[in-house]
Amino acid sequence: MEFVKRNFRLIFIGALMLWALFSVFSFQLINQPAAKLGAQKQSVNAPLESARKPFATIANFNVYSNIKLGLDLIGGSQFEFKALPSEAVPVINPETMAGLVKVFENRVNASGTTEAVVQQVGKDRVLVEVPGANPQAVKRRLLATAFLEFAQMNDKGEWVSTGITGADFKKAQAMSDGGMGWAVNFDLKPDSARKFSELTAKLIGKPLAIFLDGNLISAPTVKSVISGGSGQISGDFSVEDAQDLAVQLNAGALPVPVKILTERSISATLGQESINKSLWAGILGFALVVIFMISMYRFSGAVASLALFIYVFLTLAVFKDTVTLTLAGVAGFILSIGMAVDANILIFERAKEEMATGKSVLIGMRDGFDKAYSSIFDSNMNTSIVSLVLIIFGTGIVKGFAVTLLLGVLISLFSSLFVTKTLLFFFVDLFKIKEAKFFA
Repeated sequence: MEFVKRNFRLIFIGALMLWALFSVFSFQLINQPAAKLGAQKQSVNAPLESARKPFATIANFNVYSNIKLGLDLIGGSQFEFKALPSEAVPVINPETMAGLVKVFENRVNASGTTEAVVQQVGKDRVLVEVPGANPQAVKRRLLATAFLEFAQMNDKGEWVSTGITGADFKKAQAMSDGGMGWAVNFDLKPDSARKFSELTAKLIGKPLAIFLDGNLISAPTVKSVISGGSGQISGDFSVEDAQDLAVQLNAGALPVPVKILTERSISATLGQESINKSLWAGILGFALVVIFMISMYRFSGAVASLALFIYVFLTLAVFKDTVTLTLAGVAGFILSIGMAVDANILIFERAKEEMATGKSVLIGMRDGFDKAYSSIFDSNMNTSIVSLVLIIFGTGIVKGFAVTLLLGVLISLFSSLFVTKTLLFFFVDLFKIKEAKFFA
């Protein structure tokens, strides 16, 4: 227990590294059927994935990369949709098309930053390109109108709308119903929650129906007042049905029906060659940085290189759930590696100055970190502000670059001020280093 208390920071870094490793890569026995890989966690944000290819083979295991790659690197699916007039919207106008594009963007982007392309083409058409996607999953998610409404029975035995629809939902999420089936849990907006409470108070002992695109899903009997603004939509849902419905409800109903005009797979605009070149560029850049740091700062440079290795995996682990990596994103990531090294250089130069005044190694390092902190923080915050501006006002490639740069910069701040500091003090104590010559 004393060891754990004394080395808690080091154990925490080790745990983070293991988490990052198994987040970035997944492993499968070569002879193991795919069905036995283990149940994937199902959620409302399930991405539109296609079958994966092994990243590498080690011993008897296939190693898969969990990093999502963009359209320019791995290709994907392309669809062209046509908006159709309806009774509610007899004429397709620019406002209708803008709403349709927005709903499509929300649906294909349910899993985060997918770098999907959604744009209006002509008067009544929308082009959708989704990287690395399963075409059937894209169609299933985009084609449904997903107009949900609650209905009550009138005196004639007919279902009539209560005025509460899917547009009143604040959030919807696919969840297991506790048995073998799936359901969609929902939270209502505050005003709608109040209306729902008043409605259920009037319908105690009576049915409250749920219709989706005009089809009855279920009609449970109201047993008590539902005042919390939360509920559950149950039916004969598969996991895919529940996930798609949750995504569609969160994104909003389509303003008009649509039909598919064309559907095709598109190849990568840059392809595997660019992936390989980017990978080798990153490896070469990392190696040159390690050589520079060790030649300039010796022992502390070697420790900083280890911290940089940990930083790379931590950043990729964060990218896994937040970013679809395009070539521009790769550039932002590599740039953030250089900024992570820059922070270590500032710290080590400050530490050298402190040791030059006659301070011991431990005190010199401590003061070096303390005095370099403000410079590192200011530098990283300036870069973060610029990245935020690009994220807010940029689009496409520029936005992808800015997202990866911002995440990389924030993680590099943690890496330089926590990981490097922890490792440096640990190894200095482990090897009983007391001479400043090991630091320059």
